[in-house]
Amino acid sequence: MDLERLKARAAEIAEKETQTLLSNTKASEQLHARAVKSLPGGVSSNFQVGDPYPIYLERGKGSSVFDVDGKEYKDFHGGFGVNVVGHAHPKIVEALTKAAQNAIHFAVTTPDTVALAEAICERFQLDQMRFVNSGTEATMDAIRVARAATGRDKIIKMEGSYHGHHDSVLFSVVPEADVLDMRFHTGGTGDQKWYSTEPTSKGIPQALWDTVIVVPFNDAEAAEEALADNEGQIAAVILEPVMMNVGIVEPAPGYLQALRDACERHGAVLIYDEVKCGGTIAYGGTIERYGVKPHLATYAKAVGGGATIGTFNGNPLSSAAGLAALTEVLTKDAYDYLGKLGTQLAEGCDRAIAESGIPAHTVDLGAKGCVSYRSTKLTNYRDFLETVTDLYWASYPWMVNRGIFMTPGDEEQWTISVQHTEDDVRQYIDAFGSYCQELAS
Repeated sequence: MDLERLKARAAEIAEKETQTLLSNTKASEQLHARAVKSLPGGVSSNFQVGDPYPIYLERGKGSSVFDVDGKEYKDFHGGFGVNVVGHAHPKIVEALTKAAQNAIHFAVTTPDTVALAEAICERFQLDQMRFVNSGTEATMDAIRVARAATGRDKIIKMEGSYHGHHDSVLFSVVPEADVLDMRFHTGGTGDQKWYSTEPTSKGIPQALWDTVIVVPFNDAEAAEEALADNEGQIAAVILEPVMMNVGIVEPAPGYLQALRDACERHGAVLIYDEVKCGGTIAYGGTIERYGVKPHLATYAKAVGGGATIGTFNGNPLSSAAGLAALTEVLTKDAYDYLGKLGTQLAEGCDRAIAESGIPAHTVDLGAKGCVSYRSTKLTNYRDFLETVTDLYWASYPWMVNRGIFMTPGDEEQWTISVQHTEDDVRQYIDAFGSYCQELAS
């Protein structure tokens, strides 16, 4: 299929569908005009920015969300992986109501906090855990623990990965293709597989620039080389064991075990960032699905049942929601159900891709999955840079206009909840199938 013709067709679809979307979301436009006066970009986080404005949601129920214009969508955004329980799940509402009636916060540990810690440790095969406010704090503290335990300063991270917005990890976060090589400033021979780089954001102290080493995902040799070349200096290797900010990139067979072995040989700490994948790809997260344990792991999003997990380090409100989510809603049977729906969705999208001949593929991982606009599977960040983003940006308004609420970015994925049904999945497949046909026509 002629790629340039596809891009041109995608541009036509994007222009038409975007105009339709803007005409149907006037209340969002009005709220955005109000919001920009008090919030940068009119949103509470940079990734929520929209062009020319985002869709503002007002409420959710079951597998649906409703925007400020009153339009209903089937929610495949899922709060970037938070809402595996769906919206307003009766068990979660009951737990939150009971907790709010008793007290929202004490700054003292409660029985529910202890019970949630026990549930998390059992599910993810942990010895002990500590509650924090967010995924960013979790990865920040994990790195601090690793540095304290090893007495070392440097860390290794994967190219194009995101681990929150603290200073130590804001390096090589979705760099543009044209600046990748320009950002190298290695002192080696030029053929080494690891490199250092400038930070993604301003405001990062110069002293931290040489503490972060970058290697490609799915390249255990590069990590081994970086550990050996910096012998005795590496505190930790941190990675998303399933890379989830560039679509979805699974670990190659043997990769995670090779990282664990390398860290053992060189005295470094292996840290899994399971903020996204921990509560979505399997009941027991990465350890259950791939069988390799890290030294430290971080969790957030889905394990909070929609609440801000650990806010004020284990407050009663979040503990109640998380406990209800992990013990009453996100059971092993629930993951069987999520796996069934996820496979139906991926297979339906695969059929549409095959029938239309567009360059794309799907990834199916339990409650998580995605369509990546590239014919072959991704193995690392540089593969992601070869995806045909034009096709995604045309699909977004097309799907939203047909009642499918999606994540606003080609690097994101769908999240299915336990409240989704086969009818919801069919609605997604129908909308995506019609898009593929329109694109190929």
